Amino acid sequence: MLIFKIFRRSEWDALRQQGETRGAPVDLADGYIHLSTAAQVTVTAERHFSGESDLVLVALEADTLGDALRWEPSRGGQLFPHLYRPMRLADVVWDKSLPLGVSGHIFPEGVV
Repeated sequence: MLIFKIFRRSEWDALRQQGETRGAPVDLADGYIHLSTAAQVTVTAERHFSGESDLVLVALEADTLGDALRWEPSRGGQLFPHLYRPMRLADVVWDKSLPLGVSGHIFPEGVV
């Protein structure tokens, strides 16, 4: 199952340069990397990245993250994937631009 992380371009560039990241400021504050399922990622984009352009959508394979991936209740009691270790560039299955359109972010075909 693919799960997703939305990065600002500067955060994605840093991950690519350093080979790993502990995430965005919110991830650092909470102590884990916030991820979303395909069913959750559009609301995540609306809520936390509204009006932001130059974003990158990164896909990870949940089954390869081992015990560091935990499913915990969050928004509305939904279980969200949280990564309790640095995200490595090697964890990334694919990355795609997440442009901002007239009515919100434009997700790659097949994600939502």
